[in-house]
Amino acid sequence: MNIWSAISAVAAAIGAGGAQIVDRIVQFIVSAGEGRGDRAVAFTVAMIALSAKMAKADGVVTGDEEIAFLDVFDIPAGEERNVARLFNLAKQDVAGFETYAERLAALFPDDPEIRVDILDALFHIAKADGIVHEYELAYLQRIAEIFGLDERAFNQILARHVRSEENPYRVLGIAGSVPDEEIKRHYRKLVAETHPDRLIARGVPEEFVRIANDRLAALNVAYAKIAAERGL
Repeated sequence: MNIWSAISAVAAAIGAGGAQIVDRIVQFIVSAGEGRGDRAVAFTVAMIALSAKMAKADGVVTGDEEIAFLDVFDIPAGEERNVARLFNLAKQDVAGFETYAERLAALFPDDPEIRVDILDALFHIAKADGIVHEYELAYLQRIAEIFGLDERAFNQILARHVRSEENPYRVLGIAGSVPDEEIKRHYRKLVAETHPDRLIARGVPEEFVRIANDRLAALNVAYAKIAAERGL
């Protein structure tokens, strides 16, 4: 059974049970995610729930946020209704999101980079309506804490997505006082880590490669600004 067939089965099992039912089912699936295939299903279902609850964090789920959610997940034709059912039930409130974040972190204990991928995807949804609301920001900060990301790492992600926080050095996660050669080495390292081929090799879900491309673009813009400023 592939990911979307499994999600279809979950949606069918929910029926009219409501948000508490979907919470229990999602928790069961995430807990059961031991094999590679199970882990992929667990990851996708938990991400659907986290995305829905993130969109609800400011009290209103906008059409732009729902479209952004569909940008993140490449849903096969015919499966949209099942995914929408899970999304709509999960978005009724934000309760339970910490459990999903904890289970997602546990699915990838040796891959902290994918936790950054997840936050990038959630920021993509949060900013879809033109602003990252303070409640959405608090939600994202809490997930970052659960993921074990420190303040510097979170601020680096924030700078990539929120224009008011944009700072080319912060986007690269490096101090403005470092020498030119160190900046060049650091930038090349970040580009190598973000390259789509490396993400695919790590087993990152295909949908997140698109998000990684956006990250790579932000890194390139930040470095171009620093290079122009320093005459590199």
